[in-house]
Amino acid sequence: MKTLFRFFPAAATILAFTSLSAFAQPAVVKAENTQLKTDQAVMKSDAQQLKTDKATLKADKAAGKMAAESKDSEKVSQDQQSVKGEKNVVALDKHGSSQMKTDKAALKSSKNQLKADQKKIKADKAAGRMAAESKDSGKIADDQQNLKAEKNAVSTDKANIKAEQKK
Repeated sequence: MKTLFRFFPAAATILAFTSLSAFAQPAVVKAENTQLKTDQAVMKSDAQQLKTDKATLKADKAAGKMAAESKDSEKVSQDQQSVKGEKNVVALDKHGSSQMKTDKAALKSSKNQLKADQKKIKADKAAGRMAAESKDSGKIADDQQNLKAEKNAVSTDKANIKAEQKK
């Protein structure tokens, strides 16, 4: 047999690759199975993180924490407090005084700012901008994207395993 390979080195190469591919296929399937298990574990972890972050958002909203508020809604809240404060100040001023005129101008300015910020939050929500999202909501969105990516990875792994098993 050795003398045969001396005269036909291509035959030796073909036999070597044939036998290697026969052994390589189960190794590839084993590697794909390992990757599948890893991706499934990550997917399970991502699903748990999503569940945790949703519970945190719910608790933060109930407690009135700022983590449940978006930047835009924080501005609107501040504007509303400013308008309320300005109204109280105007109510305490002497009628017709220069201080009352100054405070009424500040009140008008605060009301205009409130209207502008309310328009901005409406536009940001419609456009899906992050400024209209709270920190907690942002975490949930990230978790959902991660979970979707892991689901895709798991389905790819399963397809690779089927393809390798057919070979």
